[in-house]
Amino acid sequence: MADLGCSLGPNTLLVGSMVLDAVAKTSLEMGFKSPEVQINLNDLPTNDFNTIFIALQDLQMPELEEINKGNIYLSSTSPESVSRAYFEQFQKDFLRFLRCRSEEVMAGGRMVLTVAGRTTDDPRDEESNRLWRPFTMALQDMVYEGLVEEEKLDSFNLPQFTASPTEIMNLVKMEGSFAIDHLEIFDVNWDAWKRKKNEKLSQLKESTEDDGGVGHGVAKAIRAGIESLVANHFGEAILDDVFKRYGQIITDRRSESHELVSITVSLTRKM
Repeated sequence: MADLGCSLGPNTLLVGSMVLDAVAKTSLEMGFKSPEVQINLNDLPTNDFNTIFIALQDLQMPELEEINKGNIYLSSTSPESVSRAYFEQFQKDFLRFLRCRSEEVMAGGRMVLTVAGRTTDDPRDEESNRLWRPFTMALQDMVYEGLVEEEKLDSFNLPQFTASPTEIMNLVKMEGSFAIDHLEIFDVNWDAWKRKKNEKLSQLKESTEDDGGVGHGVAKAIRAGIESLVANHFGEAILDDVFKRYGQIITDRRSESHELVSITVSLTRKM
């Protein structure tokens, strides 16, 4: 990038920032890692670049755990830098996964994947984080009550990125070992376990469990998946309390949407 103006003052930083944001956003949408950008400033006799360099100090980004303060996941309040960090890690892991599977699957062989996903372009959209917002609320309540240290909450980030169909297709194409036969998006209701199918009447019948069973069941399922992460970071002492609170929050918010997005993709190993 070349700034052919006076290259001095706030406009220089504003234009550079706009270009960097546009490049980062486009790279994220296309499934590519953000490239390095070199900015060349116009060296006029009256310019004092020291003023530019001093101003840049205020723009230095802190560590991710600091700028994702109060969150444990990629949320609507997370800055763009956190979004990029999550995507770049997902891209690295997913490409490695495809490479490893390509060594195991023979030419013409097929592989079907089902992953948590989203329908929106913005990875920070709350659509893909309906399970994690209540868990964050439970931890925040424990921080307010002095049961969990605030810095522990701020430094905890769940290692999950929910990809969009476009991101998955771009990464499969980038890796190059597989061809996509079919990709489908579908919703999963997180309280579907409460319903039992009456095969004779072909109707859905509500189970006899009370309303509290929704949050309790979801909390048990999530605990099975992330208990070790939570215990390693916060200690085992909070486990029963935090997951009990988590289940209760879900029950209290049961009127909200329970739909989670999943993406299933069928792949064929190229010859």
